[in-house]
Amino acid sequence: VQLQASGGGLVQAGGSLRLSCAASGPTFNTMAWFRQAPGKEREFVAAIIRLTGDSTFYADSVKGRFTISRDNAKNTVYLEMNSLKPDDTAVYYCAAGRGLAYRRSVDYDYWGQGTLVTVSS
Repeated sequence: VQLQASGGGLVQAGGSLRLSCAASGPTFNTMAWFRQAPGKEREFVAAIIRLTGDSTFYADSVKGRFTISRDNAKNTVYLEMNSLKPDDTAVYYCAAGRGLAYRRSVDYDYWGQGTLVTVSS
């Protein structure tokens, strides 16, 4: 199984980016995005759970600005990021898991390589 993340880049504050994560192999129940800023621990950003009708969950810090979605036919998950802030600067990782738990790193079985998002002020 491989997860290939893409779409990161440099954007000004207030701008938008769309991240993609294409998964090879089976369709996973839970797909998510985490991020890790320099000098900080990896943190949960958003998750989408197939078995609950593609229900979505977000960290409070991104709620209302980010949208997670998935295309099961393409086995791809997306993260639409709007109204970006300098605090959103981080390496963003996609993750895939089989269970219903979604908020912790240990809930996931596979990880992508990460894509860097830099938001300038």
